[in-house]
Amino acid sequence: MQNDTWMTQPSSPLLLPGTEPQPWLQLVGHAESFQVGENGRLLKRHCEGEERCFRRLMEDRLSAFVPSFHGVVQHEGQDYTMMDNLLTRFHAPAIMDCKMGTRTYQEEELRLARERPKLRQDMYEKMVAVDPGAPTAQEGAQRGVLKTRYMQWRESLSSTTTQGFRIEGVRKANGECRTNFKRTKSREQVGEALRDFVDHDPRTVRGYLSRLKQLRHTLEASQFFRTHEVVGSSLLFLHDAAGRSGVWMIDFGKTSPLPPPLTLDHRTPWVEGNREDGYLWGLDNLIAILTDSLPPARTPGPPEP
Repeated sequence: MQNDTWMTQPSSPLLLPGTEPQPWLQLVGHAESFQVGENGRLLKRHCEGEERCFRRLMEDRLSAFVPSFHGVVQHEGQDYTMMDNLLTRFHAPAIMDCKMGTRTYQEEELRLARERPKLRQDMYEKMVAVDPGAPTAQEGAQRGVLKTRYMQWRESLSSTTTQGFRIEGVRKANGECRTNFKRTKSREQVGEALRDFVDHDPRTVRGYLSRLKQLRHTLEASQFFRTHEVVGSSLLFLHDAAGRSGVWMIDFGKTSPLPPPLTLDHRTPWVEGNREDGYLWGLDNLIAILTDSLPPARTPGPPEP
């Protein structure tokens, strides 16, 4: 979802008439963007681009890997996209949001930011909060950074640039929440974070690997995926103590159709203008890192005499 995911126990849940309160989880993002709908549905603040993506995805082979779309509804004068609430399929699940790709900003955002350069104090303050030494002397004197500078600096901190994905947030089954992955960058750091998320359980890892490999195969054959720049989209991971696990694609607010006949392979390195997003390169690395977390297979011993 566009800079947001799921929520748990909001202090003032906004429910439609007749709905029952149920736990959500917001790992990162804006609580006001969501409401709980009826019959296991989730309402997300409407975005025309995301609606177009959902309508096309429901007709694509990727439909099994995204929340089912149930149209656009209005509540209190606001339009919402209605989709399945994936959390209802699990009991007290552990949840992880992974932002996919080698960049989370669109080429159009870079172009507009260059055409309309504006110093951003809010982005400067975010930068200093993470790394006080990151701003240049000039940026420090101005107490502001350009949006292009902030966006590219932000990506360079994490595994977005080194692995093609980054962990945005984790909520474990015991309620522990973590969103401090901004500087989780190396393959070893990412691997440790993933192992901690699954509590070093090989069964859970195998369940995720099976689903991710199916997703990769489907993405490589998908007409939608081939003809869209997928930026800022996440994979939502869910598993529970009963052994259920699943992975779904979410967040399509920045996913854009390509001008025909352009297509992407999603593995070619991005050079501004080629629209490549690195999604499949990141998925390849995610699968490899999870595979490395499995215990080595036992070598059979010699037969007994």
